[in-house]
Amino acid sequence: MRGDRSNPIQLALILLAVAGLAGCASGAKIRSDYDKSIDFGSYKTWNFIDGAGPDYEGYESLFTQYMIEAITIEMNKRGYVQSDNPDLLVNFNAFVQDKTKVTTTPAMGPPMGPYYGYRGGYYGAWGGYGYGTETHVSQYTEGTFNIDLVDARRKQLVWEAVGVGRITDDTRQNLRQKVMEGVPRFFALYPFVAGDPNPVATN
Repeated sequence: MRGDRSNPIQLALILLAVAGLAGCASGAKIRSDYDKSIDFGSYKTWNFIDGAGPDYEGYESLFTQYMIEAITIEMNKRGYVQSDNPDLLVNFNAFVQDKTKVTTTPAMGPPMGPYYGYRGGYYGAWGGYGYGTETHVSQYTEGTFNIDLVDARRKQLVWEAVGVGRITDDTRQNLRQKVMEGVPRFFALYPFVAGDPNPVATN
């Protein structure tokens, strides 16, 4: 396993992967949840938590700059006012992880393949069936991306969106555009607007 917290292009690819954009993800998934005991109507102001993002030692990558821009737009859309004394704090992070996938499928080549071709791929054998199968091992890179909203006074997470998806290296340009397209996919799952305690339908 490896973590990548400094390469802005790699982090942008994470966002692409988990947002399912531009064909850069396979089976990308985004999920979110919030604390049902919280009165979200009490939140009207916000700001970024100190050190938000995956950068370190005071270095702010283009990725982080674009993330701040995109998140600011999404919070403003929902009526929140940026403040030095905020009700909500926003944090975000990303990392990559090398994975191994092992699959077993019916063999289609010699010596067993031609015979089992009559099945036409319509059905497979039960678990443990040892004839006419092939094992395939593949390596891939998986990206995970989080956006968190934190109650500033209580210092407690109140909403989180997490995306997980497979990363490829075929998109390395238009970084800002990709971030601006990806962030709204996460906030589409945030069901509140400033000052209103009632959740609204999300995608």
